[in-house]
Amino acid sequence: MERFMLKSKIHGATLTGTELDYEGSITIDQNLLEKADILPSEQVHVLNINNGQRFITYTIAAPKDSGVILLNGPAARLGTVGDKVIIISYCQVPLEKAKNLRVKKVFVDEKNRPKESKDGSST
Repeated sequence: MERFMLKSKIHGATLTGTELDYEGSITIDQNLLEKADILPSEQVHVLNINNGQRFITYTIAAPKDSGVILLNGPAARLGTVGDKVIIISYCQVPLEKAKNLRVKKVFVDEKNRPKESKDGSST
């Protein structure tokens, strides 16, 4: 048996822009993608904390350390600059691996920089 499991998330990111005239996606700072183990073009779920919208799209990498979180195409209508979002990725794994799967969590500050935990890690 295989299970769909939470793989990683970027928590509390702030939308920095919207671009309606685009084919669709979410553009995310490359540094955040790497820390969350999310690849460009990977499917993600986006949860808008401010308005309750939830949608599925794919990722595009923004320049590293730019702090960019940008909704593109139709998704641009689902948020406004300054909204807080949670970006989630999932994976499908065999039951035995699912039991020990460690979720990568990246918490960010108001400028979409990874916050450091008390032990010095950023996730």
